Amino acid sequence: MSNVVIRVENLSKRYRIGQYIGGQYQHRTLRDVLTDAMHTPFRRLRARSKERVLGSSPTAMSHQPSADFVWALKDVSFEVKQGEVVGIIGRNGAGKTTLLKLLSRITEPTGGRAMIKGRIGSLLGVGTGFHAELTGRENIYLSGAILGMTKKEVDRKFDEIVAFAGLEKFIDTPVKRYSSGMVVRLGFAVAAHLEPEILLVDEVLAVGDAAFQKKCMGKMRNVAGEGRTVLFVSHNMGAIQNLTRRCLLLKNGKLVSDDNSVDIVEAYLEELLAAPNSSSGSFETDIPGFRVESIELDEEQLEYGFNKPLKFDLHVKSDKNISDLTIALQTFNSIGARIMTPKIVVPRLNPGDSVVSMILENHYLPPGHYSLHVEMDMLGRGVFNRRDALSFEISEIGIEDPFLATRGDRLGVYLPVKYRVREIEHHEI
Repeated sequence: MSNVVIRVENLSKRYRIGQYIGGQYQHRTLRDVLTDAMHTPFRRLRARSKERVLGSSPTAMSHQPSADFVWALKDVSFEVKQGEVVGIIGRNGAGKTTLLKLLSRITEPTGGRAMIKGRIGSLLGVGTGFHAELTGRENIYLSGAILGMTKKEVDRKFDEIVAFAGLEKFIDTPVKRYSSGMVVRLGFAVAAHLEPEILLVDEVLAVGDAAFQKKCMGKMRNVAGEGRTVLFVSHNMGAIQNLTRRCLLLKNGKLVSDDNSVDIVEAYLEELLAAPNSSSGSFETDIPGFRVESIELDEEQLEYGFNKPLKFDLHVKSDKNISDLTIALQTFNSIGARIMTPKIVVPRLNPGDSVVSMILENHYLPPGHYSLHVEMDMLGRGVFNRRDALSFEISEIGIEDPFLATRGDRLGVYLPVKYRVREIEHHEI
């Protein structure tokens, strides 16, 4: 009898990202739909009139593309055996989360199929499967029911779930009042403890603190040790190497490699090393009229001497006043471990073009390759998040103490980081 619990054959998923209306691609609102329905009879009358007069075809006249499509996943095939812990890595937009959503049956595939043997527990986003108006206690029982468990089975695991999440004081509080970290802690505790035969975990663990992430890693090892299967999506290459022996590498919706985790991670990091030291283009934020035009290092060179100041420039453009904008630069080393996250708060950005400069002095980053993730929020609400915005290299130039050259990878986490902000340059447009 085969011990394959997941078999994926030519799995594909296509999304429509817009409609062609009025000469341009755009999303349609409810108002657009209602307005279009009211005007349709009149347009048909006009089209028939033109056909009679000019001998034209309404169909030909309106021959325009109706939608634009993107393949989030394309012809992906693989198998997973019972008890395997498989990592899934790739850049943003590679198709990792889409793959887990298809396996969880959250969305239907456009093509291909996935055959799954066993009960699935998944954690694919903050608060997945939770009802915001229900308490933590009620959501635990709701999740158990969704997984097909009886009340007695959930009763047996209840105390263990609450203790693991560390939410004893808040278990009877509505989930809508939980922080994102609290929701993730409860969500993972439920998904891991209600005995799913297959556990799917997305990058949401990055929301939790270091102590909780360590607990999660240990729990996933225990789950695998009990003969259950884990699919783990993460940008943390250290976690992938420590937790998994096999890894899938996705790129632009396609499976490009399926091999042991050490080889896959090395190949992936080599590709990241070739990343540019700038991200140009116009990146939309969640604030209408506010865009990030580019993110770059101030200098053209890719290598920087040890403990030399690093200056990052963010070119932004806005058609309105922006107040109390928090900018965070998450810095990760070559195995995906977060080293530091300097933050600044910009009290005000005027309309037009501005350059926000962040200068990191005395950072003591050890020699090696680093990637930068940029996050922005306003009053606690996230408005921009770009992973792998750019990469840079710290060389051994300037190291006088050989101890730093050999042990710097352990010191980078603990040494303090200072930063300051250059005056914002504003240009009228």
